[in-house]
Amino acid sequence: MALLAVRNLSLKFGGPSLFDDVTFQVEAGERVCLIGRNGAGKSSLLKIIAGTLEPDAGEVAVARGSHAAYLAQEVPEEIAGTVRDVVLSGLGDAGEKIRAYETHDTEKYSETELDAIFHWLENNSAWSLSSEVDAMISKIGAVPELPFSSLSAGMKRRVLLARELVSKPDILVLDEPTNHLDIDAIEWLEDFLLAWHGAILFVTHDRRFLKKISTRILDLEGGIVTSWDCDYETYLTRREELNASIAANNAEFDKLLAREEAWLRQGVKARRCRNEGRVRELKKLREIRAARRTSVGNVRATISEGEKSGAKVLVAENISHTWNGVPAIRNFSTTIMRGDRVGIIGPNGIGKTTLLKILLGQLAPDTGTVTHGTNLQIAYFDQLRSQLREDKTLAENLAGEGADTVVVGHQTRHVISYLGDFLFTPDRARSTVSMLSGGERNRLLLAKIFLKTANVLVLDEPTNDLDLETLDLLEELLGNFDGTVILVTHDRQFLDNVTTSYIVFEGEGNLREFVGDYDAWRKEHLAEIAAKSVPAKPEKPKTDVPAEPQTPKNPPSKKKLSYKETRELEALPQQIEDLENEQKTLAEKLNDPDFYRDPAAVQATNARLAEIDEALLRALERWEELESRK
Repeated sequence: MALLAVRNLSLKFGGPSLFDDVTFQVEAGERVCLIGRNGAGKSSLLKIIAGTLEPDAGEVAVARGSHAAYLAQEVPEEIAGTVRDVVLSGLGDAGEKIRAYETHDTEKYSETELDAIFHWLENNSAWSLSSEVDAMISKIGAVPELPFSSLSAGMKRRVLLARELVSKPDILVLDEPTNHLDIDAIEWLEDFLLAWHGAILFVTHDRRFLKKISTRILDLEGGIVTSWDCDYETYLTRREELNASIAANNAEFDKLLAREEAWLRQGVKARRCRNEGRVRELKKLREIRAARRTSVGNVRATISEGEKSGAKVLVAENISHTWNGVPAIRNFSTTIMRGDRVGIIGPNGIGKTTLLKILLGQLAPDTGTVTHGTNLQIAYFDQLRSQLREDKTLAENLAGEGADTVVVGHQTRHVISYLGDFLFTPDRARSTVSMLSGGERNRLLLAKIFLKTANVLVLDEPTNDLDLETLDLLEELLGNFDGTVILVTHDRQFLDNVTTSYIVFEGEGNLREFVGDYDAWRKEHLAEIAAKSVPAKPEKPKTDVPAEPQTPKNPPSKKKLSYKETRELEALPQQIEDLENEQKTLAEKLNDPDFYRDPAAVQATNARLAEIDEALLRALERWEELESRK
């Protein structure tokens, strides 16, 4: 059943249409990802569906008795109140009545009105909604009493998602739901959405999230939406085949048009006897060619590589740093060698950017030293984009005021031409940075740092807001770069494809190094969490050196094991081992991205893991009890 029907939507902002005659449906239970280039109109399309933007033509219809909930890309600034206030607002009028009565809001309501609210809540069985709000807040890991304004960007988005979910929507419309989330939060969201039974229409640039969640792809390119009823990997293969076929057909069409144009331009004699029907056909061919939507194109970029650095790029020895009295880094040492590709991972706000600045020499550690190697040429991409001047044009940011050329490698190029390599039109190149979207700013900053000759690239969140094609290109550039790469990102696929080792923030200022890819680290990390959740088996007392007997004055009587309990004790070690083996097998399944294509199996596996945790705890407690009575 179609829960959402989009029919003949068109939109333009004063110029050419952003998209034309867009039509598609979302069925119950589908998880549909809308993909497309930065600026293609994805967010605008979702806003129209959410009812916050009016189209120039067309309509959006939601099935009778159903409703859609919308999570915008950016967190609204005007939201006030506690976490619980915000989530309650998702219930509409009922939520406001619950909040008013629970807080006894006499500033807004009289005692008579509060009594009337109480009776309304009673008559409409609305008290259960209050419990559902509390359960949802618990599920997202938030604290109900905290002011919403005090939360991190990632937690704010969790709370806003909870606000939409308590309204029990039939379809979720999510615009970049992983924005501002760290890896743990992204993986929590993946598990949550995979277990959710409603339909989902979403936009994301996180390829691993896309692969895990989506069951169908909508491709918005050149103002046209194409539906691909397959997963993302299959879509990539089919799209490449289709693009090759379209390119071949366009080439044949262009040859035909060129022949007809040449015929029309023949000499006087030929023009006297020309066929008027053929002229009309040529006119049609011209109209078809003019109407053809051309691809946006791909970013074309190169990194200006410098001479080789010394073998040792940097050495950090026992560095520590405290922020507002809280240890961010505690006695950490590392050596980064030429050609290393190091990823830095950890939760938001834990100190990853601080570590980069200490390693770069921009910030002094409280204790310890950082020594740089010889002949370092460092290019630094900072996530705040502080290297860009908001009031200057794109061209001025790259070439400087009054200049119109840049040096790329050893070649001088016009700055407008160079910006064209990063998909900026001449008009866009002459506009100020303040007019750019987040993805465009990241592309501009990449264009700026790639002008700098470098043998060390330090990249702090370079993947934010980049479209899928630009992410692929950046991966390729970094893969071909002969120098050293130090990278912070929450994009797990980007980490896998670019880095070979990690510096991991483990909390309380503790950092450790790990060699391998992200999946290998994640598997080890989950195993460590599982091990910590299972109480250690008690060790038997050593018997080689008899301890001095300590006989209490009134020793408690010890009930001896029965025959049945003796047999139970003998069987318990094998039972515990079997449960631990099953736990390990199921954890490995959950680490396999392909496993998430079957949501029912994922749900059953998580349920079984919870059962195993309980069974292990009971078995270990029983083993300890019986062992103590031997």
